[in-house]
Amino acid sequence: MLLSLHIRDFAIIDELEIELGPGMTALTGETGAGKSILLDALGLLLGDRADAGAVRHGAERADISASFDVSGIETARAWLAEQELELGDECQLRRVVLSEGRSRAYVNGSPVPAQSLRELGEHLVDIHGQHEHQSLMKRDLQRQLLDSHGGHQQLVAELTALYREWTLRRQQIEAIVGAGQDRDSRVEFVQFQLRELNELAPEPGEVEQLHEEHARLANAGQLLETCGTHLDRLYDDEHSAHSMISHALSDLGPLTEIDPTLRDARELIDNALIQLEEGVDQLRAYQQKLELDPQRLQWVEHRLDALHRVAAKHRVEAESLAEFQTRLSAELEQLEQADQQLQELEQGCQQLAAQFETIARQLHRERVKTASRLSEQVTAAMQGLGMAGGRFRVEVRDGNDQGMSAHGCDQIEFLVSANPGQPLKALSRVASGGELSRISLAIQVIAAKDTRIPTLIFDEVDTGVGGAVAESVGRQLQALGLHHQVMCVTHLAQVAAQAHQHLQVVKLTGGKSTRTRVRALSETERVEEIARMLGGRKITDSTLQHAREMLQLGKADANGKSSAKHKRRTNKPG
Repeated sequence: MLLSLHIRDFAIIDELEIELGPGMTALTGETGAGKSILLDALGLLLGDRADAGAVRHGAERADISASFDVSGIETARAWLAEQELELGDECQLRRVVLSEGRSRAYVNGSPVPAQSLRELGEHLVDIHGQHEHQSLMKRDLQRQLLDSHGGHQQLVAELTALYREWTLRRQQIEAIVGAGQDRDSRVEFVQFQLRELNELAPEPGEVEQLHEEHARLANAGQLLETCGTHLDRLYDDEHSAHSMISHALSDLGPLTEIDPTLRDARELIDNALIQLEEGVDQLRAYQQKLELDPQRLQWVEHRLDALHRVAAKHRVEAESLAEFQTRLSAELEQLEQADQQLQELEQGCQQLAAQFETIARQLHRERVKTASRLSEQVTAAMQGLGMAGGRFRVEVRDGNDQGMSAHGCDQIEFLVSANPGQPLKALSRVASGGELSRISLAIQVIAAKDTRIPTLIFDEVDTGVGGAVAESVGRQLQALGLHHQVMCVTHLAQVAAQAHQHLQVVKLTGGKSTRTRVRALSETERVEEIARMLGGRKITDSTLQHAREMLQLGKADANGKSSAKHKRRTNKPG
């Protein structure tokens, strides 16, 4: 449930703090006061795209934050736990939009991508817009709404996974079959390449090792001569460096007894002698391993030439010849086993198709049941929205003849008859915008009853209705408020009068600035606001009395529904 919403420097809002409670909350105000701006801010908090236009003129950034009670929202808690963002029963969301258009998002104080806000928001808030009837005409959305209403998500997910695996295997089959005509010639060519490579037998890292050995063999004479010269100078000659350092140590030894300050110098020279002896030992060992071997040098040169020649022929680096040989061997094995692979893939496709058909038939049966129930519920809701005699039907056609898809084989379409005696037609062919709006509202209200999302927002979905129909809309939203937190932006007094709480949105214009304020109305203020919505600027005593009566009736309806709800709970078998 949404507990509070804080907005700073967003659009025409300088700073705003809203506390919200359970039940149905009405947001009302003059046209242009900023009611929809509040929902825009909430949408931004739930992951909508941000741009610099969201920042209030003259401000550096817009800052929007909200607090949600997630104690009873298992899906949200699971998401937070998975992301390691859980902090108890409350969840804090925040979105900051900078004046240059960049934005930052936070969940419980931790920075996250905007996509994370969108994912989490799907568990927290469901927004129904005034233009939602336009998207309801799309077949895909109709199917999704039916599956959501019936709780078919698991079956659909299983079908989607099977369809993806089946599609992947079909693509592999087509690739093998498509390559069949060229496979024999490719096998012959790869075999020819491998014969040459197998005869050459390149080893991983061989080229690098041969280049090092070639450099050593080609310069063996110089290496031997230089090593011998410096072994003499460093150790073997009578006046070698080793001899001179040894004499120096002998001379300095007695002097350290006379002046101890010479000990550090003597110690360093002694260490140098040790280092020299170790270096000479290694140099002598290296010299002993070196040998002039013209035959080995010739073999290395021929081997390198062969490796580079074959690499150039196959257009690969000489260092990659061994890897190329391995790759060709794997390709040849795959080509030679293509028939077996094709048979295994076809058997796998048949098994997947059989599994798909089994689950698709189960889903079809569930969809038919849900369609019947949803049809009756929406039809009943239409009667209360001034469409007496209107009918609604969800048609589920078995589309096995059209093949598999990621969501099953069914063709789903919403059919409507707005008036008695008229035939059912596709929802997309309903001509009247007012009728379409009311049908959409009926579908939204019924669908919202089954949702597990705790907070439902209706943004002027009552556009195009009035009188008794508007009162019926208000009652249905009020009934939703018994099980969900419902926020409703409305211009209709009949709807606002049914709310459990009432917030008024006011635009204040003074000097060179325009600001939006939101305040919770007292009972007296609420009567005045309902009267304004009924009678416009000039409010008479009779208008005020009418407003009081509407609020009293709204409270009576709310108390009656609450008592009925309590009675249903206490009468449940124990």
